[in-house]
Amino acid sequence: MLSLGVQTKNVVDDKDPAAGFAMLHRAGFSCVDFSLNYYLTNTSLYKQERNDFFDQSEAELERYFAPHVQGAKEAGIRIHQMHMPYPLYIPGGKQELNEYLWQVVAPKSLKVGEIFSCRYMVVHGFKLARHLGSEEAEWQQTESLLHAILPRAREMGIMICMENLYTGTGGHIVEGTCCDVRKVVERIDRINDQYGAEVLGFCLDTGHANLVGLHFEDFITKLGKRLKVLHIHDNDGVGDLHQIPFTFTKTRENKVSTDWDGFLRGLRTVGFDQVLSFETAPVLSAFPEELKEEVLHLIARIGRYFAEKVEERTYE
Repeated sequence: MLSLGVQTKNVVDDKDPAAGFAMLHRAGFSCVDFSLNYYLTNTSLYKQERNDFFDQSEAELERYFAPHVQGAKEAGIRIHQMHMPYPLYIPGGKQELNEYLWQVVAPKSLKVGEIFSCRYMVVHGFKLARHLGSEEAEWQQTESLLHAILPRAREMGIMICMENLYTGTGGHIVEGTCCDVRKVVERIDRINDQYGAEVLGFCLDTGHANLVGLHFEDFITKLGKRLKVLHIHDNDGVGDLHQIPFTFTKTRENKVSTDWDGFLRGLRTVGFDQVLSFETAPVLSAFPEELKEEVLHLIARIGRYFAEKVEERTYE
């Protein structure tokens, strides 16, 4: 059966990481998406604020995360993927901050990935289309970042994965970077050909896809084996809520808000064989602490249901 994963945020605490990893194992997970972006949050960055976490040397970072590595090992949990802090560029932001994100945060994030023997690192593309005048100019800036980090990532055995994003304009949510699957496929293939290796892949975020109305089955089918990582979560089609799948419906007749059937058919068609990973950390802060483990059990049970459907010989 496909492996199941979930974010470490709101479960694995730095004071006692072993306890959090043990809870995840009891709930039914064998993999995690390590929430590296928790250590330098987007809310702070958009305010042009930062902390000094990534000012630590590589040796200091290795010591800091040693208990996490040990705790995961003891619980039988694999660090399958992690999320580089984002954004890595603030439009109109201070030059000092943007240089810091590119020159310090990005390479130090790769080091943390290496410490955890993590295979996949998700990176957000830049949201610059409105500032630069076109999506193509926006992508050129993102690709510049990629070429700055891909050589070292390749040496470390880490594959960088781009993610489909949304953006806001005039009070509306619209497609952001990596929502045109034809461009995604061309760009991934071209860069991988350039490096002569599979250095770049894709992360499908179901919540972002639902917000902008992407066709799940078609998008996944066109991605094919380029799809390496998943961010599975639900919303009402209006806000990026990161909730448990099947939480929202469109009508009183209980038609689900997200096209989970199309999502599963697409995974089955392309023979997805990676990790069904849930990006549902906000859910855990909504429930009382006493119910946290039960909520994790529910998320894992949904994951097993998804795995059963993806691995069926036929799925209607």
